[in-house]
Order: sequence, then C-alpha cells, then structure tokens
Amino acid sequence: MNNDSGDTLVGQLPRLPKAPIDPFADTVVPAEPAAPRPKPPTRRTEAHTSAVRPPSPSAIYSFRIGALKEPIRLDRPVRVGRRPASSRIQVGATPRLVRVESPRHEVSATHLELRQTGSTVVVTDLRSTNGTVVLVPGSTPRKLLQGESVVVSPGTLVDIGDENILQILPLERLA
Repeated sequence: MNNDSGDTLVGQLPRLPKAPIDPFADTVVPAEPAAPRPKPPTRRTEAHTSAVRPPSPSAIYSFRIGALKEPIRLDRPVRVGRRPASSRIQVGATPRLVRVESPRHEVSATHLELRQTGSTVVVTDLRSTNGTVVLVPGSTPRKLLQGESVVVSPGTLVDIGDENILQILPLERLA
C-alpha cells in the first residue's frame, strides 16, 4: 500500500488456506509397471547348470609372453607373476596361474590379471610394486595405477618388468 508521501506501508497479508506440505513432492518418481518375470527352470539340474557354467564364447583371445612362447588362451581369467596365487575368496572361474622369471624381482608375486569379458580383453594391475606399462598400438605407453584396469586390443604389449612382455593376440574363432 502506498500513501501520498511516497512511504511504503506494510500491512498484513491475507491468509492463504494451509495445504499439506509434502517435502518429497518434487522427488517422487511414479513406479513403472513391472516387467514380466522369466519362468524358473522346471528341473533342479537346469537351474544348477545355468548358475555354474556361463555360456561359452564363440571366440577366445589369447596372449603370449615373449616372442617364442606358446599362446595362453583367455578361456578363463589368468593371473601372472613370480609366484601367482588365486584370491582367497573366488567368484566365478578359478584363474589360470602363469609363473614368469624375475631375477631382479621387478615382477610382483601376483602382478596382473588378464580376462576376456565378452568381446574385450581387460588387463588389471593387481597392486604391483613396480607397475605395469601398457602400449596400445598407435598410442603412447601408459603406466597403470595400482589396481587399475584397462581394456586392450589385439597387438597391445604389456610390460610387467624383467623383460616379461605380454602380447595380446587376435581373436581365435572356435569351431
């Protein structure tokens, strides 16, 4: 309200009817209809088999340590090191353990893990002491952080120390 002197007068505002306050009114998301559930297996053996054995891939990657060594398939996870060991608590397939020589102890006991995940290869440094260097074709070498994982392609070289260089080989189609 204004008067003739230019001063503003403050009066009481009219009371509005009270509405219930919902503090979550702007964050509530309406539920979507549930998708139909798949039918459970009819026999106990079907349920047990599907839970234990994942479907096998139609193609498998492999890698080689050094130029003249036999390829090692990634049909299950592989752990590489001076004295590689599996985790105390194992989830999924038991890893293949591959021992390498390391006269200067540049390679950790369990240095890294390689695994095929779908159609990719994942290299994971297992908190190695001296590190893992990855050279993807066409890029600069990259030292992984302790515990870091990286997706690599065929032709990638992975240096774990003491002249142990792993080469990721092309995908091999299974018959």
